[in-house]
Amino acid sequence: MQDPQPVEDAAPQPQEAAPEPPQDAPASEAPVSDPQGDESVLEGGVQTIRERLEGFWDGLQSNMLTVGVAIEAAILIAAIMPAAFFGPRLRKLIQTQVAPRAPYGILRRAANAFAHLATPIALYIFLQIAVVGLQTAGSSTGLISAAVSLLAAWIIVRLVTLVIRSPFWSRVAFYVIWPIAALDAFGVLDDLVRQLQAFSIPIGEDENGVAQTFSALDFLRTIAVFGVLFWGARFLNHLIQGRINAIDELTVSFKALLSKILDVLLPVVALVAALQIVGFPFATLAIFGGAVGLGIGLGMQRTVSNFFAGFTLIADKSIKPGDVIEIEDSYGWVTAMNARYVTLRTRDGTSHLVPNDKFIEEGVVNWSHDDRVVRLHAPFGVSYDTRDVRGLARAAEARALTIDRVLKNPSPRCNLMEFGDSSINFDLRFWINDPANGSANVRSDVMMAIWDMLHEMDIEVPFPQRDIHIKSAPDGVKAVSETRAEAASNSRED
Repeated sequence: MQDPQPVEDAAPQPQEAAPEPPQDAPASEAPVSDPQGDESVLEGGVQTIRERLEGFWDGLQSNMLTVGVAIEAAILIAAIMPAAFFGPRLRKLIQTQVAPRAPYGILRRAANAFAHLATPIALYIFLQIAVVGLQTAGSSTGLISAAVSLLAAWIIVRLVTLVIRSPFWSRVAFYVIWPIAALDAFGVLDDLVRQLQAFSIPIGEDENGVAQTFSALDFLRTIAVFGVLFWGARFLNHLIQGRINAIDELTVSFKALLSKILDVLLPVVALVAALQIVGFPFATLAIFGGAVGLGIGLGMQRTVSNFFAGFTLIADKSIKPGDVIEIEDSYGWVTAMNARYVTLRTRDGTSHLVPNDKFIEEGVVNWSHDDRVVRLHAPFGVSYDTRDVRGLARAAEARALTIDRVLKNPSPRCNLMEFGDSSINFDLRFWINDPANGSANVRSDVMMAIWDMLHEMDIEVPFPQRDIHIKSAPDGVKAVSETRAEAASNSRED
């Protein structure tokens, strides 16, 4: 006996056909649309939407509105109570016992950050215990696991923000950790990982002839590991440089050399270690790496030149931090020597970043290379009516010593340089031992002191003078000249 056929499989009953228009009807007349047909279309669309909503509700009831999910929701709500009870006590314990014993710096900030996040950490611990208990009992843990992932991401982001205090790393933590936690909470992280592994590029073959590839997942892992190792390298570099600067036996140049080596070596070590951790096959890049290295060397020739020029400047001690130098139109003292440039602080308060190779190619005036005592000049001229030029020179030397920055030993020296066209020219030479405080200002002070001295001694400071002798001129000019000369002679006789 055959089973009765389901109603859904029964053949549809034929509907009554609509009456056809008469054959002799005019061709221009179009059939009138049936309003009931439009109404049936609308009813069909509404029915489709209703069916989809009912299917979504059925799926929600079958997956979410279950006893297991209700138990997980109850555990989530119940876990807040012990976390709120033990969180403040955990914070007090960290603030009174752990934080005072931590050294100042990043460790002290980390202890304070954990104390600040004591309640969320306590909630995370209780939720992890609940997950283990539910897995042991064989119950579902999807909802609590999603909550644990999101809570862990929030705790990590807050820790990075409170400990590192860097806007860049805070944004990195927010835009990296939160998406990963969200993907893991919704259960699509594994699918994304498989897609990233599938997207790969060939990079060569190993010694056994096996093809080697580098996937997008390996690239992201390399960036993540390198970021962590690079931050650790910077922290280690800061600690080592602090220890080096505390050693008084080392010279300033040697300290700068060690600092430059650490600035270059530690990031390179961090990159190589990151590639080694992710399992990058270095052997496959022997030939390719040589070609890339040649291309980078040609493209970064100036950068490499500045890099090695920096080592040369430190090794031969031509300049060092604290030296007062003059290069082209820049005058100031060296505040830092970096891998690519030297920071020159000028008297205007600006910092000039001068490339390292410029010091080797064009040369530099180092005012404090071997000795910080330098000599300056203050030239001046007096009228030919001055008789006691020796006394004037001694007075100028004595007046220069009234300026605080002028040294008494070596003593100032005023030399008569030449008998000029309009004046007797002197050059007052004096010495200072603090060129970092500027040379133009002390020269100005000395020259103003000489100006006051000349006025006190009633000595004229001449300006350029020229005598004009007229050998031939028109008659009118001669008549005017003779008339003025006769008038001047009559006035003297009167």
